[in-house]
Amino acid sequence: MSKSRIALKEALGVPLAAVFALSLAYAFSACSDERVTDDSSRLDSSTDTGSCSNAACDTGDSGQGDASIGEHDAGDAALDGATNDDAALDGAANDGSGDAHETGPVTDGGGSLVRIMTANLTSGNYQSYLDPGIHIFQGIKPDIVMLQEFNYASNSDQDIRSFVDTAFGSSFSYFREADASIPNGIVSRYPMIAKGEWDDTEAPDRDFAWAKLDIPGDTDLWVVSVHLLSGSKSAQRVAQANEILKAIDQNVPASDYVILGGDFNTSTRTEDVVTTLGAKFATSGPYYPQDGAGNDKTNMNRNKPYDWVVGDPRVNALAIDVHIGSQSFPNGLVFDSRVFSPLADVSPVEAGDSNAPNMQHMGVVRDFRFP
Repeated sequence: MSKSRIALKEALGVPLAAVFALSLAYAFSACSDERVTDDSSRLDSSTDTGSCSNAACDTGDSGQGDASIGEHDAGDAALDGATNDDAALDGAANDGSGDAHETGPVTDGGGSLVRIMTANLTSGNYQSYLDPGIHIFQGIKPDIVMLQEFNYASNSDQDIRSFVDTAFGSSFSYFREADASIPNGIVSRYPMIAKGEWDDTEAPDRDFAWAKLDIPGDTDLWVVSVHLLSGSKSAQRVAQANEILKAIDQNVPASDYVILGGDFNTSTRTEDVVTTLGAKFATSGPYYPQDGAGNDKTNMNRNKPYDWVVGDPRVNALAIDVHIGSQSFPNGLVFDSRVFSPLADVSPVEAGDSNAPNMQHMGVVRDFRFP
């Protein structure tokens, strides 16, 4: 017992001291913060666990690797309150502290700045995320990422959660599609109201991953992560695009925002698949994300535009310059560690990260200001 309460008992007697203590307890409870609510019914409306098969190597469409088999974790622990990050999932983590950009509410022009990235940044022999790709995520600090080839270590629940914690932060939620050797997925600073996958009948080893996100403001954002077929399979890519558009029409309210991102495996920006997706998304130029040297190509050799982040016309109108350090990229950034300077602005990225063995893509980054 504290000295002050001992003195109170001696001065007032036990009965009066007890009444006084009860009054204090009541006053304290009346002032406590009771804003935390159970919103789990909104956060999980899809199946997001399952076993994964061995990862394919190198091409993204053929070959077999020997990544260990593990259970898929779709972030249910984070989404359903099983962690101690409830405040973060309710938007409290969106304070921009320590980020390469300021996230959340901004006063310059109003609205909320949200950094969105697509990334097929696996490396090594098993199409898995290793240190080079993780460094890039840590340096760019996106708020929302559409991931392709979402493999890490054994792909166990624990390993996938560890990857998200390390690359993005423990407050981030995620979805990783089930039963795919090179799964698509989404990682988000913002709560996932719903999540799942739509069938890709053209690709045997992945589907289309989607999530409905509770971003700042009154309108929800749907993001879709895709990995289209590669090489000469132009007709199949068009078929995939039509499946994506159909799924969006059937599932996404017209009042919500939609962003599509991923590895389109397009050799040019005028392919038929781009025209097809242009029915719903702003895919036409003339301006596209670029690196500091003005190159908008995203494959390893920097001569093909494989990777895209495109929004519906309403979202596209909200795009703003990407600012990193003292640099500004008006149409978004194609991040290549071999070109970007100074690397101190994106620590811990190293110059050779984008040239890691079997890393076949660059990350694409766009910033949006949502009202």
